[in-house]
Amino acid sequence: MRRLTVVQLLPALQSGGVERSTLEIAQALVVAGHRAVVVSAGGRLVARLEAAGAEHVALDIGRKSLLTLRHARGLRRLFTELAPDIVHARSRLPAWLGWRALQGMPAQTRPAFVTTVHGLNSPSRYSAIMTRGERVICVSDTVRAYVLEHYPATDPSRLRVIPRGIAPAAFPRRPHPDPEARAAVAGLHPALAGDGPLLLLPGRGTRLKGHADGIALLARLRADGTDARLWMPGAREAGRERYIEELEREAASAGVAEALVLTAPTDAIAQAYAASDLVLQLSRKPEAFGRTVLEALSAGRPVLGWAHGGVGELLTHWLPAGAVTPFDADALATGARALLDPGDPPAIATMPDTLAAMQAATLAVYAELRA
Repeated sequence: MRRLTVVQLLPALQSGGVERSTLEIAQALVVAGHRAVVVSAGGRLVARLEAAGAEHVALDIGRKSLLTLRHARGLRRLFTELAPDIVHARSRLPAWLGWRALQGMPAQTRPAFVTTVHGLNSPSRYSAIMTRGERVICVSDTVRAYVLEHYPATDPSRLRVIPRGIAPAAFPRRPHPDPEARAAVAGLHPALAGDGPLLLLPGRGTRLKGHADGIALLARLRADGTDARLWMPGAREAGRERYIEELEREAASAGVAEALVLTAPTDAIAQAYAASDLVLQLSRKPEAFGRTVLEALSAGRPVLGWAHGGVGELLTHWLPAGAVTPFDADALATGARALLDPGDPPAIATMPDTLAAMQAATLAVYAELRA
């Protein structure tokens, strides 16, 4: 494939799955000898992007304000200057701005427009921009079905399912149990010490992540005589103090307050997986994907989650025993007991390098348009 220039558009480069995918594709482009440019408002991940050999252009294209529309002209000037082969939009407002900028360019020099549908956004004319790409990348079969259901005018031949990926080296398989990892975590959070199983529910401090379901499960396991503990990294966030207080009240009412730890996100999530015996993915709203599932399985830990959305899709494929009927508390408890049974541990397959597969498939989409 000839050398390409690819411009990716997103609101900012702070944190999150969209940002991570942007960096991963930028890195793959550079390694393959292409030029990778990212346009965003900036953020803490810019340094990592530039260290990988990509370029960053600071433009606040994600702020939801009428003033942001003025950036369409700035983008058109940038596209004219860079002469990109591909413009790849990863979020709705940047996609609208990018699309408007492209419409003002001569057809013979206009870059190809690619979008990625990263989430299950509420169907609307505003969200429909993500279906206007000459290629529309869907991060799961769940997303593809969602697009076709809510935007039936979308040409299915333009859709490409490319699941998000993880590099197994970043989440190495660890012995189970891993006393060293458990001791390290208990050193930071003494309430997690003990010989009983450690449950891990990573996720932001929002009710949609199913923290209350995790607490109810903990209470049932402990009522059975299992000395289980539950760690929720990521739940404790600035501005979410009332929610944390609500969870703490629920834990106290259930009699499990001493076995629950709510913390800010951990930078050592791979060690958190290694310390745990069971990882929970209990999002109340179906998610487009479930990267946590792949990360935990790569580390050799079973995952238990509601069988809907991208999480259910991944569990059905990689660990069917972990897929539970959504919101069925009895089935959740039964599934947890089965996955925690030391005499019958689940067989967890070695994870392939799904990150490399995602990068290769995305570059193949670019090649379709600009071979």
